[in-house]
Amino acid sequence: MCATAGRIMTRKTPEIIEVDPHQLQEVVRRAEKSLDQSDAELIRAVFESYAYVADLVHDKNTSIRRLRKLFFGARTEKTDAVVGRTTDSEAAAAGKPSAEDSDEAESDEADGKPAQTGHGRTRAAAYRGAERIEVPHESLRAGDLCPECQQGTLYENSPGVLVRITGQAPLEAKVYQLQKLRCHLCGKIFTAQAAEAAGSQKYDATAASMIALLKYGSGLPFNRLECLQRDLEIPLPASTQWDIVQAFAPGVAPAFEELIRQAAQGDVVHNDDTTVKILELMGDRAREAKDEEEYPSRTGLFTSGIVALREGHRMALFFSGRRHAGENLAEVLKLRAEELGRPIQMCDALSRNMPSELATIVANCLAHARRQFVDVYDRFPQECRTVLEALKVVYHNDAIARREGMSAEQRLCFHQAHSQETMHQLHNWLRQQLDDKLVEPNSALGAAIGYMLIRWEKLTLFLRQAGAPLDNNLCERALKKAILHRKNALFFKTQNGARVGDIYMSLIHTCELNQANPFDYLTELLRHSDEAAADPGRWMPWNYRATLETLLQTAA
Repeated sequence: MCATAGRIMTRKTPEIIEVDPHQLQEVVRRAEKSLDQSDAELIRAVFESYAYVADLVHDKNTSIRRLRKLFFGARTEKTDAVVGRTTDSEAAAAGKPSAEDSDEAESDEADGKPAQTGHGRTRAAAYRGAERIEVPHESLRAGDLCPECQQGTLYENSPGVLVRITGQAPLEAKVYQLQKLRCHLCGKIFTAQAAEAAGSQKYDATAASMIALLKYGSGLPFNRLECLQRDLEIPLPASTQWDIVQAFAPGVAPAFEELIRQAAQGDVVHNDDTTVKILELMGDRAREAKDEEEYPSRTGLFTSGIVALREGHRMALFFSGRRHAGENLAEVLKLRAEELGRPIQMCDALSRNMPSELATIVANCLAHARRQFVDVYDRFPQECRTVLEALKVVYHNDAIARREGMSAEQRLCFHQAHSQETMHQLHNWLRQQLDDKLVEPNSALGAAIGYMLIRWEKLTLFLRQAGAPLDNNLCERALKKAILHRKNALFFKTQNGARVGDIYMSLIHTCELNQANPFDYLTELLRHSDEAAADPGRWMPWNYRATLETLLQTAA
């Protein structure tokens, strides 16, 4: 301990020097000539990181909080975590949610599930995909005489429950060894017939569904699954995995196209995008790409996420390529029925999220505006607290409306009664800060206030339009699917690979949004690909089970 302290105390303070970017480039060039390629790349990465951090430090909008969040990530942006917990007396005096309501006040557009209480263990009812085995009593039956008192009669009661979980490989294999008999005289060979359960294909629908679910649903790259299967002595090369999901993709494509058509009829559409890498469209390969004629000057690549809400169902769509989120949304809305009115579009304030051809009722994300004040709270705590506490009231009211299952019209009336005055006071306070010159317009706080004032009508659409959401969190959570894939698999090789990924990812996340089993859904979709192609509307994640029951009844 003392030795360590001594070393720390004698460490010299580093000398601060001014480095020109051209000097750094020259050092990198010399390193590339004299060092190994890996060492030179490491030096280049260190210098680029240094330059990036230096630019952030010189930026007037950068705070210690922002740097800390950049390096270590943000744990939470809830109001209590940013400004401190509000006591019950303070909340009652201000007419705001108490500390006990903090989690509810900051909840985003969740699925509306009630909070679970209990001992923390998973309930047996949650194992919906488990095999159910009825175990009768070894000696007694309902209606028997009670062996204890010899007078009462036994009746059925709620069964006891035991859960037993076993492990297995993600993909299992069976090897059928078909006996062969050969006549020693004529040479005729007689081979045993394979059992009907063996099927006619080496890889069946369940194999394709599991590979797609692991790859595009859980972000497990093909090469990692290859290593896992090899360790379990059931080899499955990465190239074979791709061949399987590509071969089965046409079987699920009709459901994806129907999902696009139904999403176009949505009452509310969320959209946003994130970056993606498609090697075919990058570098020298881009010169031969087919879509270069459509976007000759654009070099960016994006995965757009669109989440549509219609008749209680949520539909997630992913599109990867040159198009922005607004352009992809415009392509989807071209399929919208003419008799339907304009949908509500929730997005952030970026212009590339707006469809240029078709009109929508635009709402901007309140969470984005709120984050502007969270980022500068350490420099302007009192002013930012005023904004965050006001928005906490709005989110608290929205959580109440969601918990009580209000309709869109009831929710609108509830917000008008309980949130409108709070937002009106907040608007007056924001305007006063600039009009009375209490805040420098060019400061970080002034920029945050200006961001809200400029977009005030779109940020407060929930006070005027039934069904308008508060934020775009629903779409941002959907994009985590694409981000997880990008983080683990890094890139798509071709446009075709990106489209296959978009198809599976859209169907998998739509299942998750509608509490459907994505593995079961993809499997049944592939097993009934002809029926799904003929009438894809009956094979959506929320109605395919009813369709299967109808088919079974018809067959019987």
